[in-house]
Amino acid sequence: MPDDAAAARAAAEEESAFSHDPVDPDATASYGTHPDQVIDFYAPRTEQDAPAPLVVVLHGGAWRARYDRRHITPFAGFLARRGFAVANVEYRRGGDTEPEGATPPAGRWPDTFDDVAAALDALPGLAREALPQADLRRTVLTGHSAGGHLALWAAARHVLPADSPWRLPEAAPLRGVVALAPIADFAVAEKLAVCEHASLQLLGGDDHFTERRPYADPALLLPTGIATTLVQGRADLVVPQAVAESYADASAKAGETAGLTLLAGVGHFPLIDPAADACAVVVEEIAQLAW
Repeated sequence: MPDDAAAARAAAEEESAFSHDPVDPDATASYGTHPDQVIDFYAPRTEQDAPAPLVVVLHGGAWRARYDRRHITPFAGFLARRGFAVANVEYRRGGDTEPEGATPPAGRWPDTFDDVAAALDALPGLAREALPQADLRRTVLTGHSAGGHLALWAAARHVLPADSPWRLPEAAPLRGVVALAPIADFAVAEKLAVCEHASLQLLGGDDHFTERRPYADPALLLPTGIATTLVQGRADLVVPQAVAESYADASAKAGETAGLTLLAGVGHFPLIDPAADACAVVVEEIAQLAW
């Protein structure tokens, strides 16, 4: 259990990250018929002669319905102010019919994965229309927490099992992935009861966890051949650094290197908080892949 000081710091970090006003997008496009099947687009806020790299953002929130894309819009706006074109992806999550006060289940199988795959497949066409300033040849995926998992998973679709409906015949044309405190290894996440066993719930519970992991767990979908960096706070009480370290170890065993940037004294939420120094580190990691 965290001590009182650590818990207080984590609470203050979360409060700061959620204190910003939402940032409205410049355009929104649908990639399906469900209300959650939408992508918000943000044009770069800096003047530049060349097209801007496109950063695709996948929000976190343990794949639960109570957390939607609005909470990460300040981060999307922060990226836009630093010269990036941004696509903020929404997707179906779990538990939108749970009673008040209860902890809802995480995610929907297979809907959450259907949506992320469909959104990424539709993105080039939608972005060309909504963001003519974007250079799709310089696309970077990023995501926070559960969204970090989805970013890693989306970049690994070409190494999914052959019978997966989400498998791509070849790697997506990405500059790379920057995963922020990602739930990147489901076995370790479950040992640590991350987000109240959210990864177990995402895969449908005990009856399905083992059989579905090869289709959903980034630690089992290696090597990808895509440049990957994980950014992790050492003081993260939500998704401890052991999860990211396990993914990095699995990557090394698979014959490739995933970068792992560990930030001392940083918890879970500063990574997406424009007021935090850690957020500037994240933007620099994205820039190193994108530019």
